[in-house]
Amino acid sequence: MERISILMYHQVGEFSRPAAHRANYCHIRRFKAQMAWLHHLGYQVIGLQEAVRCLRGEQPMPRHGVVLTFDDGFQNFYDHAFPVLKHYGFPATVFLVADLLGKRSEWLAAENRDVPLMDPEVIRKLRSEGILFGSHTLSHPRLSRIDRGRMHEEVAISKERLEKVLEEEIDYFCYPYGDFDDAVVDAVREAGYQAALSCIRASAFHREDPLRLPRKAVSHGDSLGGFFWKLHMKNKRKMKI
Repeated sequence: MERISILMYHQVGEFSRPAAHRANYCHIRRFKAQMAWLHHLGYQVIGLQEAVRCLRGEQPMPRHGVVLTFDDGFQNFYDHAFPVLKHYGFPATVFLVADLLGKRSEWLAAENRDVPLMDPEVIRKLRSEGILFGSHTLSHPRLSRIDRGRMHEEVAISKERLEKVLEEEIDYFCYPYGDFDDAVVDAVREAGYQAALSCIRASAFHREDPLRLPRKAVSHGDSLGGFFWKLHMKNKRKMKI
């Protein structure tokens, strides 16, 4: 059965081996090797918009389809990942924390892992280069654990604020920490998003629920063999974040 692997990255750069949260880091050396692998072996790296159309049955599913997504909008996406993507002509989608543009990743401050986030000028430059952007809420909370009024604001107002920055519709959403419940999904639908990405570990198949799309996390320690295994073998749904 044809399927699409939606890959999830966070930070890309030069990192020593992390003691925890390995899925939040991808060393630039390994990222370059992964992108070269996709290019030379003929994978169809497609944009999120095209993937959603395929999953809805509006166009044929690609063979060996891959989507590249990056959570949080770290400055190191621009510094390290984007030049590699541009070299290969690969599309990508970055999910932004709307109230923290140009600031630091405050949700990581308690763990001393807060780092710079891209500012609106860099974001607009990347958009002009073809990078797509979506919402990752206003402040990166666990949406199912906050009161419903604030949850609706995190979902809907983040969309409005990013639309002002980019002067275009924001159609895609990503659940922080992969945390959601039915009420959160309903809020995403009501806000007008066309699709939303989770941290459910699996491939995406035809007629997949567009508001609960699964992804495959790329981790700091993934060798090319591990990367290949995730692309081709890690297809069964797994809720572990």
